[in-house]
Amino acid sequence: MLLYFLITCLSFFFFAKSLSLPPWASETKTLLSFYFIKNPFMTTLHQTKQDLPPPVLDQMSVLDLPELALDCILDLLPPSELCSMARVCSSLRERCVSDHLWEKHLKAKWGKILGPAAHRQWQCYLSSTDHLVSPHHQTGRLGFAKIISLFRSLSSVFRDDNQRRGYASSLPLDSSMSCYLSLETGRFWFPAQVYNRENGHVGFMLSCYDAELSYDTHTDTFQARYPPHGRRAAAVEKGVTWDRLRAAPIDASPHHLHVSDSLKELRPGDHIEIQWRRNKEFPYGWWYGVVGHLESCDGDLNHCHCHFNEMAVLEFNQYTVGSRWRRTMIMRDHKEEGNEEDGFYGGVRKLNGKEEIAMWKHHWPCSILE
Repeated sequence: MLLYFLITCLSFFFFAKSLSLPPWASETKTLLSFYFIKNPFMTTLHQTKQDLPPPVLDQMSVLDLPELALDCILDLLPPSELCSMARVCSSLRERCVSDHLWEKHLKAKWGKILGPAAHRQWQCYLSSTDHLVSPHHQTGRLGFAKIISLFRSLSSVFRDDNQRRGYASSLPLDSSMSCYLSLETGRFWFPAQVYNRENGHVGFMLSCYDAELSYDTHTDTFQARYPPHGRRAAAVEKGVTWDRLRAAPIDASPHHLHVSDSLKELRPGDHIEIQWRRNKEFPYGWWYGVVGHLESCDGDLNHCHCHFNEMAVLEFNQYTVGSRWRRTMIMRDHKEEGNEEDGFYGGVRKLNGKEEIAMWKHHWPCSILE
């Protein structure tokens, strides 16, 4: 019965298409169309070919994002990804080299070891011709594109060395990105201080000396170049790790005496750094110690009057008892004291920060020194 009805409806439908029908026929056609749509069985029969997929809309570009959203995305990218984004187009390249993005990376990675002296050295570096040398010629046979992953990203922006040099010159010389890349490649030697210099030589345990440093991205360590000591040539040390570095706490030449402002406040148990040098030709290094008690004091803090005395006792407990380096006494109004045999003691810094004290203790020798 259903088949008969289907044949009749289809015959009427095709017959109506070939005729010029009166106005009421359009209503019948509408009803039939409604029936075909609503009847599942008839819908299945009507689908004789697979539905075509909807047309693909144009994909959204990252540049179509709102300014704030795009800035937030770029702000979260690491240096290597910023360089990758710079490859996309000139508009993104301009954004990816902006100072506000790279200042954060500079501070995060280099902030703790870059002091005022390093910033002054950077300005001198910019005024010299060193920064004009192509990094491709400073990385040896490894080449520019293999020095670090972020440089691989940068190098692919351009196809040849001339374009790479052109890109480098398009960066402002004093930009944060330029400073970051110069540090990362080791082209920029900057001043800082090194704990336990010369691979922890016994003669420098618990000391901190000025040096010029160059970063080695392949080992994530530094090469340190120490200034000459008297007639001794400049020493070079490789493989210096991050935990052995700090920015100089006093912005002054290592040959200048630090004027102490806390000598009157020193009490037994206080942690200090004191300048010391072998002779007048040597630069100062900073040495860690603690304030001790006078021999006339029994060490009882309830009855101790050592801080009223004009003399202050400094102890260097990394040395064994009885060593001539274990203990010394200085005047509270002293400037520089000493002799050619025991060396010269300079200015004193009182350590108030727990982080500074913890750093010194981190470098404590494994055994007591003679």
